[in-house]
Amino acid sequence: MKMHRLGAAMVPVALFSLLLAGCKAGDVSPEAKPAAVSVRVAEVSGGLEEELPLRFSGIVQAAQRATLTFQVSGTLRERSVELGESVKAGDVLARVYNPALEPATDSARARLEELVTQYQQAAREWERSSRLHERGVVSEQALEQLAARRDGLKASVATAEASLAEAIRLLEESTLKAPFGGRIEALLVEKDEFVAAGQPVMRLSSSNGREVEVRVPAYLLDHVSLGQTLPVWAVHDRNLAAVTGSVVEIAQGSAIRGELHPILVSLPEASLEPGQPVEVGITPASVPAMTVPLLSVLRDPGGTTVFRVRDDRADRIPVQVQRIVGEQVAVRSEALKPGDQVVYAGMTRLADGDTVEIRR
Repeated sequence: MKMHRLGAAMVPVALFSLLLAGCKAGDVSPEAKPAAVSVRVAEVSGGLEEELPLRFSGIVQAAQRATLTFQVSGTLRERSVELGESVKAGDVLARVYNPALEPATDSARARLEELVTQYQQAAREWERSSRLHERGVVSEQALEQLAARRDGLKASVATAEASLAEAIRLLEESTLKAPFGGRIEALLVEKDEFVAAGQPVMRLSSSNGREVEVRVPAYLLDHVSLGQTLPVWAVHDRNLAAVTGSVVEIAQGSAIRGELHPILVSLPEASLEPGQPVEVGITPASVPAMTVPLLSVLRDPGGTTVFRVRDDRADRIPVQVQRIVGEQVAVRSEALKPGDQVVYAGMTRLADGDTVEIRR
């Protein structure tokens, strides 16, 4: 009797469960669609063959510049200029003191005067003996000895003159003069410091002319020539228009693998300041210029792809990356065309074939 009552109680529960399941199944419509994924898109640009330059970094420097040194050693006793000061050609910049220079000059001058006096006396003796020789008073041998002494003293005078000139030159080398007009851009030695011969003392740069040196791989040497114009961009403000430079020097290639080679580019007058970082553009060849945003390119084990949007549907399209140009990527793809829209934001929730909602 208890079992019959239990079975009768279970029937309403089972019916309630079936009704509940039927209601839930009826709530799902076969026409329901998944929610659209919000994305941002950008147009594919270009599509034509045009030149895209590679950029190489360099520092603007004065075309005429010099690191000044003394040719004699000594103590820096005088410095007539300060950092950043403008000077003219021939201005005295600094002096060193070497206690041996002035005595050496005085000694060379005294030696020369002594030899000149001896030579003049020997010349007079030879003239007197020559007249006596004509009257038979002086022998031929004695006259030849006087001539030899005179000629020897003449050669000694020439040697003494050279020694005096060298001593004077060394004394003059203790004074540093500006070889050209310009601005003092560096002071490398302080007053009263010892300066060795050939040690850099200061750097001088002229305000006339600017240039920049960049180092490039060997294969690019075939793509530049003397006189070729190249674009030069200022790094501190990339919104500025490029300055046009001209190639003035090209290094020769070498057999050392991986070595970079310098190229010197002359810049227009009053265009960029020395010390300013710049980028020089060198174009190796024509490359496809169909570009997409850098953020739109995805990399997976199968290669690189982008999501193209058509009719609110995102399709994964394979692309070949040619070159990165700033925030754009030059790509090649048979499925993409200029004007197509590619997704650059919202891709983390996106799959091939998903419906998308374009956010403006």
